[in-house]
Amino acid sequence: MLNATEQRILERCDALMDDTLALTRDLVRGYSVLGQEHGALATMERWFGRLELPTERVALDAPGFADNPHRAPARWSSEGRYNVVSRLNPDSGKPHLVLNGHLDVVPAEPTDMWTRPPWEPWEKDGWLYGRGAGDMKAGIAAMVMAVEAVRQAGVELDFPLTLQTVIEEECTGNGALACLHQGYGGDFALIPEPFGAQIYSGQVGVLWFRLRLDGVPAHVLDTRAGSNAIEQILAYLPAFKALEDEMNVLPRPAPYAALDHPFNLSIGKIEGGNWASSVPAHAIIEGRVGFPPGMSTDEAMTRVREAIAQRYVELGGAGPEPQIEFHGFRSEGHLVDLETPAIRLLSRCHEDLVGEPPAHYLATCTTDLRAFHVQGGINGTCYGPVAQRIHGVDECVEIASIQRVLTTYALFISRWAKAEPGAKRSLP
Repeated sequence: MLNATEQRILERCDALMDDTLALTRDLVRGYSVLGQEHGALATMERWFGRLELPTERVALDAPGFADNPHRAPARWSSEGRYNVVSRLNPDSGKPHLVLNGHLDVVPAEPTDMWTRPPWEPWEKDGWLYGRGAGDMKAGIAAMVMAVEAVRQAGVELDFPLTLQTVIEEECTGNGALACLHQGYGGDFALIPEPFGAQIYSGQVGVLWFRLRLDGVPAHVLDTRAGSNAIEQILAYLPAFKALEDEMNVLPRPAPYAALDHPFNLSIGKIEGGNWASSVPAHAIIEGRVGFPPGMSTDEAMTRVREAIAQRYVELGGAGPEPQIEFHGFRSEGHLVDLETPAIRLLSRCHEDLVGEPPAHYLATCTTDLRAFHVQGGINGTCYGPVAQRIHGVDECVEIASIQRVLTTYALFISRWAKAEPGAKRSLP
């Protein structure tokens, strides 16, 4: 049952829906792929200013962060890279709520496959289209406007509340980790990832790898004088398929035992050679492998190395051995504690708005919840809009589901505010 104040909050949510969509569109227009996030970051700074929210930049090259044991190594520099954060009441002794969302998106190329350019938002039949519309710029807009709705309804926000808009969620997780490394943590994290209005209950481990194989270059007048690295590296694909199969037959935590194929391996990139009339001297494949909660990243890396070494022997052991390295995601999987008071509170908010308890969602991917888990032992979950074709062509988000997230988050924030001072991780 909603009281009069909560009814007023929902009215403010309705009034702010146009602004929520406007912020989503502004963020989509900033095509924030790796290394090009500054437009989206500037958009967040502008909107935080418009809403009279304090704004800070949290650097990814802060002193000491390079030595953080949970930081993922990257092939690019962190110099000048940052997140945009807004903190309210950081010195309050009440329970601290963190709302987190990532601004970065995956590449949309080839863009000629899209109905319209992916950085130009458009709407059709109740859906908002554009790269990042679902994953996860609509969710960021909803969480920010939820705070504004509560304030406009006259509810005093006197507890610590941090809005994190971060980068590198799609490749390392270092953006969220940088926030936690520099003290921007809390007691509970809520992330509006586009998995729908359901409680996120766990995620897998994720490891990125890069395999390089060197051949022998030669003129095509006699291809037998060379060694074709592209042809040879393709012979290693069965080793990755075997590794994927192995991951899925291992003993695994009970929730994942119920899923048919939770730990997926993808070869996401291939390159090689430098001239059509030359036998290619090198070839590279990059990929991602999922692994069970409870398996360490070191063990996952060992299994990748062993799979490649075994395949090298199977292929006769001739020529140089492939070179394997790991950069980007090095993320442990974990299960969410669904008995946390904050998750029970979120469930009640959902039920009071929808009329039935929320479903649970067990993910076969990773999110920035990993940073909260490994850095501070902070519990959290995801609850967000409904999206289609994320990472694909004509990505879109359901507009009605954005409003559902907006109202649920606003109700959750207003009820969180009732927690007693000093009652860390214990909520009404």
